[in-house]
Amino acid sequence: MPLGFPLLLFLRSAAVLASAKQALRYRITEEGPADLRIGNVASDLGIAAGSGEVTFSLESGSDYFKIDNITGELSTTGRRTDREKLPQCQMIFDENECFIDFEVSVIGPAQSWVDLYDGKVIIEDINDNTPSFPSPVLTLTVEENRPVGTLYLLPTATDRDFGTNGIERYQLLPESRRGEPGDPELPGAAAGPGRSSVFELQVADTPDGDKQPQLIVKGALDRELRDSYELTLRVRDGGQPGRSSSALLRVLISDVNDNSPRFDRGLYEAELPENSPPGTPILQLRATDLDTGVNGQLEYVFGPATESVRRLLRLDESSGWLSVLHRLDREEMGQLRFSVLAKDRGQPPRTDRATVQLGVRDQNDNVPQVDIRKIGRIVLRDGVASVAEDVLVDTPIALVQVSDRDQGENGVVTCTIVGDVPFQLKSASESENEQKKKYFLHTSAPLDYEAVRQYSVVIVAVDSGSPSLSSNNSLLVRVADINDNPPVFPQAVFQVAIAENNSPGDQVATVLASDADDGRNAEIAYSLEAAAGGLFSIEPAKGAIIANVVLDREQTPRYEFRVVARDKGTPSLQGSATVVVQVKDTNDNEPRFMQDIFTFYVKENLPPNSPVGMVTVMDADDGKNAELSLFVEEDDNIFSIDNDTGTIYSTMSFDREQQTTYSFKVKAIDGGEPPKSSTAMVSLYVMDENDNAPTITFPKNASYTLLPPSSNLRTVVATVLATDRDTGINADLNYSIVGGNPFKLFEIDSASGVISLVGKLTQKHYGLHRLVVQVNDSGQPSQYTTTMVHVFVNESVSNATIVEAQIARSLRTSLRQDIAGDPNYEMSKQRLSIVIGVVAGVMTVILIILVVVLARYCRPKKSKNGYEAGKKDPEDFFTPQQHDKSKKPKKDKKSKKSKQPLYSSIVTVEASKPNGQRYDSVNEKLTESPGMGRYRSMNGGPGSPDLGRHYKSSSPLPTVQLHPQSPTSGKKHQAVQELPPANTFVGTGDNISIESDHCSEYSCQINNKYSKQMSHLHPDVLHLSMRL
Repeated sequence: MPLGFPLLLFLRSAAVLASAKQALRYRITEEGPADLRIGNVASDLGIAAGSGEVTFSLESGSDYFKIDNITGELSTTGRRTDREKLPQCQMIFDENECFIDFEVSVIGPAQSWVDLYDGKVIIEDINDNTPSFPSPVLTLTVEENRPVGTLYLLPTATDRDFGTNGIERYQLLPESRRGEPGDPELPGAAAGPGRSSVFELQVADTPDGDKQPQLIVKGALDRELRDSYELTLRVRDGGQPGRSSSALLRVLISDVNDNSPRFDRGLYEAELPENSPPGTPILQLRATDLDTGVNGQLEYVFGPATESVRRLLRLDESSGWLSVLHRLDREEMGQLRFSVLAKDRGQPPRTDRATVQLGVRDQNDNVPQVDIRKIGRIVLRDGVASVAEDVLVDTPIALVQVSDRDQGENGVVTCTIVGDVPFQLKSASESENEQKKKYFLHTSAPLDYEAVRQYSVVIVAVDSGSPSLSSNNSLLVRVADINDNPPVFPQAVFQVAIAENNSPGDQVATVLASDADDGRNAEIAYSLEAAAGGLFSIEPAKGAIIANVVLDREQTPRYEFRVVARDKGTPSLQGSATVVVQVKDTNDNEPRFMQDIFTFYVKENLPPNSPVGMVTVMDADDGKNAELSLFVEEDDNIFSIDNDTGTIYSTMSFDREQQTTYSFKVKAIDGGEPPKSSTAMVSLYVMDENDNAPTITFPKNASYTLLPPSSNLRTVVATVLATDRDTGINADLNYSIVGGNPFKLFEIDSASGVISLVGKLTQKHYGLHRLVVQVNDSGQPSQYTTTMVHVFVNESVSNATIVEAQIARSLRTSLRQDIAGDPNYEMSKQRLSIVIGVVAGVMTVILIILVVVLARYCRPKKSKNGYEAGKKDPEDFFTPQQHDKSKKPKKDKKSKKSKQPLYSSIVTVEASKPNGQRYDSVNEKLTESPGMGRYRSMNGGPGSPDLGRHYKSSSPLPTVQLHPQSPTSGKKHQAVQELPPANTFVGTGDNISIESDHCSEYSCQINNKYSKQMSHLHPDVLHLSMRL
């Protein structure tokens, strides 16, 4: 027994225990497609599947479902599933579930065990039926002079769907206007657009959950002024999407009948036994009307009812008696629910509605049904099952299902086997349904083909009704013989001899074997193994060995092959013996190639005089007769052959694109007298190398595609088409955009070359876009070709000459430069930013000059002598006054030894206040502004005479680094990128780069001529460091 078998038994036992109380339940919607996945039975039952050890079989429900016997995947068949047409769903009027039963069997290895599981697939409703009125024209008679608020019941619509897909609402559309096509000229027009002058619609919910449309009078009715109204009544269901239909509501104005009939009950319930004969009274409906005369005379009619109600029941119009019209079968219809209307004979007639619920009581009128079906791998056809005699005891061989369509005790069935046979019934499921039971028919004892070859198994089913009914079914079990004895030869080796140059068809010897089995298992067919090479054959029935050809000792002096004897059992068994044939000598051999056709494959571009293949030829003779000469028979002298090795050489290099195959003959001649020769065909196939780059056929570089700015995402812009002269993977092309897509507006499908729009188009994207598309093949190494795809983004092409000029300029522009959109869009924004920056810079310079002048003239006067040449001033005029000690910057110890040069502590920082004002004075404290971060001053080193202090700000200004070697004169405004570590920004700001060693994204160098460098500046803030 295999080691995995006990494990499978353990898993099977665990799965059975885990699913003993588990029901397989799935849900699908009606009208689904074929092959729709429903669920995985193996996964839901906790059974490991996929190896083929455990298989699955659908025993019932195969009309609608199918199952993968290996994986347990349950899916739908091609049959259409219409919930409204399923018999089991015909009488479901509420939210009860409609389902289809199925059975699935789980089969162990070699059918050592079988488990049967019941399942249900719940069919969910979709909105596939349109609600409709009983007639396209509905007529309602309304008496004149009825007071405002009078209510009339309107005919209801029907919808085969239910729940949210059922009827949701009614609408009363306005009456037709005068003068519209098809409208009659009536003496009274509608009061206003979208409304009726005298009627409105009200929808009431009935106790049954239905919606009852009601027409309410909201204006005066005068038959002498207008005797009819035509309105449109629309009904709509609640499905998604919704369905609706309309009917013409014709309202006729007549005389007064002011009392409606009234039923004494709103709900009538009754029960009658099934198969009641026609004419059997069921119940009487009673209604009263307070009117007298014709207005008080009542008649009873069916309300909106199904066709089956009208077919099975009869309602007396005058007495209200409900009776049987045709026999009712509970198994077809267990309950009827419908409405009855009581209508008086007034003008207009008035009605009342009552609901009738009729139950059909079961009678024992159905005999039990015994159904015997196949289970697992055992074939059952036409009531006959074939079972091998070596099956294990307790093997299930068939599935027996007994059922009774009756209810209660009438449907409780017991099942037994008649007679003394080695079989027994075992329950196949844990179902509590007494009306439907399933059993496995198991073997209860070993089967012996030699003893009993077939059994007739009779199964009897009896129900518990009074009187009880019974039925039976039989199964013929045929025991199949097992082929367990192979054929045996009397000896293991047969030695025979035959002279060469024999005639084809001569008999060499006869060998016979015997088999201990019976019937076809003992019928023997003889054959030779492949070692005989077709030189010998054997008669399958008699065992006579025949020589099919003339034997040549020089070619093969001795033959040895095996004779196989196979019986015709299933599975077939065989025995074998060795036959040795000795052949005598003559001299009659010619050269012989090992193959008639030699096929070689060579790479293209192979150097000339390279070997392309090798042929092998032999001669069974000896001496000079076996000396061979080889020749190539072809006209172009492309190939030569080496006489010693049989190697074929080419005198040229191959190009697969020029010629893919070469065919020629090779001839071998021996040295005998007269000489003998033979030929062989050589086929040479040139294999492809990736020596051709892709060729782009569309589009041309000078073409373009117009793309409207309103195009949606995923709009196909263009398709790049390319070919490759190579084949196979060398011709497998991949497309990619390698340039010209800075805004990431486009992407290309790598397989098809379809270019799609993936970004939203804005104003700045208007204009010409040049996409650089590269087409690579998949060869090794890969080759590629590049093309340009021009896309013009605009509503239309008003001037094609301009577009063509742009494309011509694009063709002359380097592929490294992007051409995308309107180049003037960003320039216009940058010009405004530059103007603002220049004005701010000028204002800053003026402010600094004013501060210096004021500081010079407002300082205290000196001694009389004033300034003396060569004498050191006691103080620096341009040193900022230290008024606030708390704001005093920290000084480095080294700064005490060397004084800072003039202007070394003056740095202008331009920023905006929170309210949008500007800083007007350099003496204004930056730290007091809530819009600025904290600042800390650092003295520059000796190498930076113009960088006294640097500030760190949290305002969103771009980082501009100041060059330490800026000259003190000349260019007054210079933005430089490099900054040494000694002049590093420090502080608590958020957006300043620390020890930056790269250029900003806008510019690396700005010249004093701003007009030439506008495109490199930030569009919002111009941040300059200025020196005096």
